[in-house]
Amino acid sequence: MKRILVIDDLPENVFMLQERLEHEGYEALTAYDGKSGIEKAITEIPDLILLDVMMPDINGFEVCKTLVNDSRTSAIPIILVTAKTGAEDTKEGLDAGAYDYIKKPFNKVELLARVKSALKLSEANKLLVEVEKRNTFFATVVTANHKIKQPLTLLSLSSAAIKRELKKDEISKDTLLGKLKYIDIAVKEITDVLDQLNAIKEPVLSDYTKNIKMIKVEADDAG
Repeated sequence: MKRILVIDDLPENVFMLQERLEHEGYEALTAYDGKSGIEKAITEIPDLILLDVMMPDINGFEVCKTLVNDSRTSAIPIILVTAKTGAEDTKEGLDAGAYDYIKKPFNKVELLARVKSALKLSEANKLLVEVEKRNTFFATVVTANHKIKQPLTLLSLSSAAIKRELKKDEISKDTLLGKLKYIDIAVKEITDVLDQLNAIKEPVLSDYTKNIKMIKVEADDAG
């Protein structure tokens, strides 16, 4: 069931919208001022927000800007519901990041049509986020494989060389220390790659092969 948050300081407006939405099979969440509306949007993460513009504490434009600029709520479409119908008001609402604008008093058919349109956008945004997460995951796997393969090979060769040395009647301490030095180098290289991947806040994908991406890390410049 799609969840729609209604933010309006007038209880009668909230009741009317809530009744219509629930009649159409939606779950209606409610808030009666801008501050609590912002808090509920962050905690509940609804699929859509119907937002009144004229509110006493924080007006709808400011609420819209706050939610659009918050990474937790930026993907939620916002429809402004207001009696302010001037061109400047419409422009201000759209500039604030609103998806759509409904004028009061609104027609039931128009309201539901705009709600359905906005919910399609919400669904598309969620699919894009999932695709992006999946692509980033695969790119991380490719990157780790590409970056760690060489030091893992070095570890394997060093381990094999140490085993051969230990089978000899006369074991060379210098040879063992030399191979252990290579193991230390390989471990450091693997640790550096993992630290670089862990430090990435905003992954940037780059081409690895024609159809495969990898995560861009600072070590790319060196190798």
